[in-house]
Amino acid sequence: MPGHSFVIADDHPLFRGALKQALSGLGDVAEIVETGDFDATRAAVMERPDLDLLLLDLSMPGASGLSGLISLRAAHASVPVVIVSAHDDVGTIRRALELGASGFISKSASMEEIRDAVRTVLEGGIATPPDIDLGVEQDPEMSDLIRRLQSLTPQQTRVLAMIANGLLNKQIAYELGVSEATIKAHVSAILQKLGVDSRTQAVILLGRIGADPAQGVG
Repeated sequence: MPGHSFVIADDHPLFRGALKQALSGLGDVAEIVETGDFDATRAAVMERPDLDLLLLDLSMPGASGLSGLISLRAAHASVPVVIVSAHDDVGTIRRALELGASGFISKSASMEEIRDAVRTVLEGGIATPPDIDLGVEQDPEMSDLIRRLQSLTPQQTRVLAMIANGLLNKQIAYELGVSEATIKAHVSAILQKLGVDSRTQAVILLGRIGADPAQGVG
């Protein structure tokens, strides 16, 4: 039986090295791939249908905060994603989990805490930092936005992520192998569900979920 396959997505080589060391200590590891930006991460995940776990930094070139998580979860729903971030306030952790992350690891976590979190997710659990009360969302606007995003189908979420990446309807249709009319229908449904009038407004709304209110970045 082959060992586990991991992708570590972080733009800081030193921190990737620390995560790689932590994962190597788990034993039963077949492959650890490192990526430094969002496009390389997406490609690495796409090339590995049997990937066991993606460790994803929130502030990477090519994706703003949680919008990267939304995009990857839409395209690769079967791959567990654990967010690894220095922005480990309760609000960010809770939003990451609500938007489909299987866990959250603070960049200040010890090697053993990282391994424990990864073991938990590999066993099908949800990993959160120890001794933390996630509470409930205090910002009603954010709570409403998360609800609206959760109401999108996987395909609609993929289309929204592609719109956010600047793709036109024709390009999205080509990427997904469907007609342009189908994409137009998806866009209409997305705008309706998000309660906005234009693609630009939808992208701005998606950007809001990526922003850490305390830091101004993801």
